[in-house]
Amino acid sequence: MNPLNNVVVSTLQYAPKGFVKRFAMRYIAGEGIEDAARVVRVLNSRSLLATIDVLGENVTKKEEAIESTKAAKEVLHMVAKNKLDSNLSIKLTQFGLNIDPDFCFENVRGIMDVARGYGNFVRIDMEDSTVISATLGLYEKLRNSGYENTGVVIQAYMKRSEEDIKHLIKMNANVRLCKGIYIEPDGIAYKGREEIRQNYTKLLNMLLDGGSRVGIATHDEVLVKAAYDSIRRMKLSKDRYEFQMLYGVRRDLRDKIVADGHRLRVYVPFGPHWYAYSMRRFKENPQVAGYVAKAILGFE
Repeated sequence: MNPLNNVVVSTLQYAPKGFVKRFAMRYIAGEGIEDAARVVRVLNSRSLLATIDVLGENVTKKEEAIESTKAAKEVLHMVAKNKLDSNLSIKLTQFGLNIDPDFCFENVRGIMDVARGYGNFVRIDMEDSTVISATLGLYEKLRNSGYENTGVVIQAYMKRSEEDIKHLIKMNANVRLCKGIYIEPDGIAYKGREEIRQNYTKLLNMLLDGGSRVGIATHDEVLVKAAYDSIRRMKLSKDRYEFQMLYGVRRDLRDKIVADGHRLRVYVPFGPHWYAYSMRRFKENPQVAGYVAKAILGFE
């Protein structure tokens, strides 16, 4: 870990909210849905795809989950109205997973129905280890209920992910593969940079060999090169994969991937909960804070 990144994060914890916002808005579209529309429109003009996320998770009241459901549907309506090339990303704890899984399922099913009506897609994001099994279970329940317009996320640093992927391949699942960002115990998660890279590459090849459509989500040039090698070796058509990156992070690498002829989707979060989300992400992944600091200082 770069010590400078940790210094940036430590400084931000005590900085005024307005100063933190200067950092956060490098990779968050803004607070309102119009901000998300504006950012996605610009990305689309540059031949980039998008996925929009309404910030917020771990709700504790059903009323909050219902409001989150309305907000997610509003995004889908906005995307269709503006003819944007974007899908939707959701976290299940925002829709009541920790309150009542059946209640959460009904909320998510309503979102899926709206998306399906527009011919759009919803990615179920992955959260920390306490809800991995419940998240995969709800995803499978959706698929068994006839919803094909949805995919899930697998985190390469989790030791259970190989077995999860074996099951998902049998379902012909659409999978976004990322390293993983939550702080997890050593017993269930790989911690070393190289072992995470090795497992990421292994899982990616499993998914591609198994016929899954894969979102290759990484800002790591080593993993991008490994993905390039797999794509060439397997002679994959572009409808079998796409690269995915966070808004505002590693724009140089993002532009290179697109210039090399690959599809790339940018994750675009927005919403009034930007501060809590930003501070949590900075703490969990100081490298992101480092990227943003370099961009602000003109070193990107």
